[in-house]
Amino acid sequence: MYILKHRKFFKIKAILLLILVGHFQNTLAQQNSTKNTLNGKIICIDPGHGGSAATDSYRQGPTGEREEWIDLRVALLLKEILEEKGAKVLMTRSSDVPFPLAERSKMAVENKADFFISIHHNATADPSVNFPIIYYHGLASENQAGVAFGKMLAKNLKKYMYKTKTPYSVVSDFTIFSGAGSSVLRGTYGIPGVLAEASLFTNPEEEARLKTREHNYNEAHAIAKAIEKFFKKGNLTISPKTPSKFPPQFATLQEADRMSAIARRWHQDYIDGKKLMKKKDAESQQKAYDLFTQSARSFPDSYVAAKCHKYRAAILRKQGKIEEALKEEIRVKEFYPN
Repeated sequence: MYILKHRKFFKIKAILLLILVGHFQNTLAQQNSTKNTLNGKIICIDPGHGGSAATDSYRQGPTGEREEWIDLRVALLLKEILEEKGAKVLMTRSSDVPFPLAERSKMAVENKADFFISIHHNATADPSVNFPIIYYHGLASENQAGVAFGKMLAKNLKKYMYKTKTPYSVVSDFTIFSGAGSSVLRGTYGIPGVLAEASLFTNPEEEARLKTREHNYNEAHAIAKAIEKFFKKGNLTISPKTPSKFPPQFATLQEADRMSAIARRWHQDYIDGKKLMKKKDAESQQKAYDLFTQSARSFPDSYVAAKCHKYRAAILRKQGKIEEALKEEIRVKEFYPN
C-alpha cells in the first residue's frame, strides 16, 4: 500500500512537471515570436545626402556639423539594432559619398524590401525651433501605411529624443515638393516607408546633442521600436495614386531659401495673421490670408502650416471663393493628417 501511494504521488508530480515545462516552452515561444517580429524582414535604410560638403553651405549647424554626417551615424546604429532583431538590412550608402536618388529607391525595389526608411535632419532660419517632421508620400487617404507609421515614429522620437514637450508634424512630401513629392518616396511607393527628419540641426542645443553617440542611438532606437510596432500591427494599405484627387500645387521656399529673413518670420506671420483674422473688414481678412500664405510657404511642413491652410480656406469662404476653399480643405485633410 505504501509503495502504491508513493507511485501515485510521483506520477502526479511528473504530470505537473510536464504541464509546467509545457507552459514554460509556450511562454518562451511567445517571447521569441515577439522578439523576432523583424526576423527575415528586408529593410532598406537610406542615410540622406552624402558627400556634399564642397557643394552646399546650408546643410550644416551653427558650429559646422553637417546633416549627412548625422544621417549616416544614426543609420549605422539603426542597422546594428535591426540586424540584432533578425532583419536583413540594405544600406544605400555606408560612407560619406554621393549616391543618386534614383539608385536609392531602385535598391529597395529590386531587393523587394519590406520597409524603407530615409533618415534626415532638418534646417530652418529660426534657430529656436526643434521638433520632428515625418513625410509620407502622396495622399493620406491612399497611403494609410505611411501615415500610420509616421505617427508611430513621431511619438517614439518625442519619447526617446526630447526631454520637454514638443510638437511634431506628420505630413505629405507634397508639402515641400509640390510637383511630385520626394524622389526616394516616389520611387519606392508601394513599399511601406517614410522620410524622417528627426530634429533640426540649426538649433544650437540640438546640434550639440546630435554630435553624441547617445543621442544618435536614442534616435536609432526610436526608429527601430516604431518599425517593430508597425509589423506587429500588420500591413496597412497603400493604394495607387489618383492624380485627380490632389489639390493644386502650392509653391514653397526650398532648401537654401528657407534660411532667409522672410522664412525666419514663419511663426510671427502665423500669429499676426490670427490677430488680423479676428477683424471683420475685408482688408484685414486679405492681409491675414497673405500672412498665412507666407508662413506656409516659409515653413510648409511646420506644425502650424495645417492651421495656415485651414484659415486660408475659411477666408476664401468668406470671400465667396467656395471652389478654392474646398481645394484648400482637401489639402489640409490629405497633406496634414495629424
